[in-house]
Amino acid sequence: MGGLYALFATGLTLIFGVMRLVNIGHGDLIVLAAFLGLAVVEATGIDPFLSLIIVVPVMAALGYGLQRGLFNLTLGRDILPPLLVSFGLSIIIQNLLLEIFSADSRKLQVGALETASIRLADNLAIGVLPLIVFLCAIAVILGLQVVFYRTTLGRAFRATSDDQQTAQLMGIDNRHLYGLAMAIALGVVAIAGIFLGVRTNFDPSIGPARLIYAFEAVIIGGLGSLWGTLAGGVVLGVAQSIGAKLDPGWQLLAGHLAFLAVLLIRPRGLFPRAYD
Repeated sequence: MGGLYALFATGLTLIFGVMRLVNIGHGDLIVLAAFLGLAVVEATGIDPFLSLIIVVPVMAALGYGLQRGLFNLTLGRDILPPLLVSFGLSIIIQNLLLEIFSADSRKLQVGALETASIRLADNLAIGVLPLIVFLCAIAVILGLQVVFYRTTLGRAFRATSDDQQTAQLMGIDNRHLYGLAMAIALGVVAIAGIFLGVRTNFDPSIGPARLIYAFEAVIIGGLGSLWGTLAGGVVLGVAQSIGAKLDPGWQLLAGHLAFLAVLLIRPRGLFPRAYD
């Protein structure tokens, strides 16, 4: 669960870290990726995980197009215009999915993998699918760390995040760079959407709840920290799992209480860090 929430949140923290953009439509983009994976699976009959070969590039291209054609026009000193635009995008995506797929809930089927487990002891076993999700979250964040701190593109991201005007004077095209950042973020969103569809039922209306989980994971971990995002996702996931064990009605409440507890103890999150 924590790994899935970390995947939800990674794209959000990435675009906030690079361009200080809070994307209200992030949760609906996750659901869009899940439905895109469903469409690919139904059209081709391939395994949901193999659909990532198509879904990731399509979502990355969508992200680049949205940033260059929409969000770049709203970025500036005032944070309200991009917020309003992303809110409108959220409404458009929800209604578009309702029109195409109806309000029925769907699920991506992966067969025996959904119930497979690795037994560690007589009373202890780890589900194979949850383990794959968690390891994938670690791999994604590790890959982004390498990109941000070991590549020329990553240096450009960090320079633009620190001082946009100086980066422009050094020859960096911020419009293109922001498009690449959104493309990478939605590539991660595509992975999160497929895992969401494999793990549970989804419908066009669940995007806002995914956005809340992503925000909570980001804030628990600390703004600007990729590994903190993973930690935040784990804290949130473990809290929800413990709450569900105590009482099914406590699952979501336990996660929100954990979020509030972290804010009270460490208002800046567990591992606050900037891209520097």
